[in-house]
Amino acid sequence: MRFIRHVTLAALFLAACAPAQDSPRASATAFANKAVNSTVPAKQLFGAKRNSSAQRPAPLGSYAKGCVAGAAQLPETGPTWQAMRLSRNRNWGHPETIDFIQDLSRVAARQPGWQGLYVGDISQPRGGPMLSGHRSHQIGLDADIWMLPPNRLDLSRDARENISSISLRRASGAYVNDNWSPQHQAILKAAASDPRVARIFVFPGAKVKMCDTATGDRSWLRKIRPWWGHHYHFHVRLNCPRGARGCVEQDPPPRGDGCDDAREWVSNIINPPPPKPVDPNAPKPKPRRDYTLSDLPQQCAAVLSSD
Repeated sequence: MRFIRHVTLAALFLAACAPAQDSPRASATAFANKAVNSTVPAKQLFGAKRNSSAQRPAPLGSYAKGCVAGAAQLPETGPTWQAMRLSRNRNWGHPETIDFIQDLSRVAARQPGWQGLYVGDISQPRGGPMLSGHRSHQIGLDADIWMLPPNRLDLSRDARENISSISLRRASGAYVNDNWSPQHQAILKAAASDPRVARIFVFPGAKVKMCDTATGDRSWLRKIRPWWGHHYHFHVRLNCPRGARGCVEQDPPPRGDGCDDAREWVSNIINPPPPKPVDPNAPKPKPRRDYTLSDLPQQCAAVLSSD
């Protein structure tokens, strides 16, 4: 019900912003002016859009503060993938992301016991802040890949809403469990070896497992970064495409394979450091506010107003 209420509020706002009997350019300008000056959370505006903008593909802003123009939709089902949780309408991304997912799914389909990939959230049709969940996934260059090996690729829409992935972690993420397989490592290695990929987030124990077992060229390990959660899926983040001037690149990972850093994460899970003393006089942290459209890159108003 909350999702419906948010979308309804956003739809009413979008309707109010659209001037009647006006030229398309004037309508878009009027919409942009009203939307930018509005206090309506940007997540409601972007969450109300059901299709991508009629623009050239472009990621605009940063991974956690932006939008995407001209996004492509990952087909719900392909020869080596299925998009999951279709009710969320988050199987949209920059065309380069869609190509990457399809390429990786073909790699996965060559692994024993895998028919391809189950694909989780990518982005909303026009990116931007989401109604629920992620802070990132805003510019169409992030994608969540389920850890569950697909043994069939003919799941119904209803089945895709109710099936769950599997967890690969043990001891709060310090180690992998019995669900971990060489095939998981092979798929992660293939993803990290792709030059389009900036980094991949996975739970610390998985990174350490790969550090302990990887042989030969280990350069791909640098892109695998430990992060909280990410044991039901791994999160792939692509680099800004060449020539995408409005895209803000993330800093590259530190030099080296990152294995010492991952082992430190594991050590802190097993033996948590003592909590830092709390200053009773310190001001309480302010709650994080929702972004409005004015917080995002200027071009995002045009992305919203485009037909």
